[in-house]
Amino acid sequence: MAGFHISGDPLDFLKGCTIDFDLTTGLSQKVDTGKRYLSQMKGMFADEAAFQAALEKEDSLIYEFHGMPVPETAGDLAFGCSILNPGKIGDEYYFTKGHFHTILETGEVYYCLKGRGYMLLENLEGDWSAQELSAGQAVYVPKRYAHRSINVSPDEQLVTFFVFRADAGHDYGSIETKGYRKLLVERDGAPAIIDNPNWE
Repeated sequence: MAGFHISGDPLDFLKGCTIDFDLTTGLSQKVDTGKRYLSQMKGMFADEAAFQAALEKEDSLIYEFHGMPVPETAGDLAFGCSILNPGKIGDEYYFTKGHFHTILETGEVYYCLKGRGYMLLENLEGDWSAQELSAGQAVYVPKRYAHRSINVSPDEQLVTFFVFRADAGHDYGSIETKGYRKLLVERDGAPAIIDNPNWE
């Protein structure tokens, strides 16, 4: 399983430590791991009938994330890895739930380690963009923007490293309630941006 390997002990965020960020290494017990299955993303994909059909077939793992247990204090940096599987619901590519930061004045950096996808950005005023991600590219997420990773590869995971201020927090509720104004879907074998018909 992909994740972090800790080089040496102890893991000391006050004095510094080395972390071997090797995606072929087993997970350390000290890594905070989360997983999102299809059943946990009800109401987030535009095509509800396609969602229900996919869920009846299998409660697929959509993505997982692994983060270091950095103190959630001002001045520290939280960081980790997101692994988004390939797949679609209807013609809409798999994505992460997406979030604002609780402290809206927070930027974030994502560095793509593997795969091909996009970072969908949207602020409260309605400005949006879709930034392309492929191995070796980094995306800067400006403060006040919700952000969501989208995997457009047919057969490869999208793996990203992320870092942001440790006390920023996460606001998933706004996106769960309203969604994004735009969707990334497959059209004629290629990614395309369309208006979200269910956006409120």
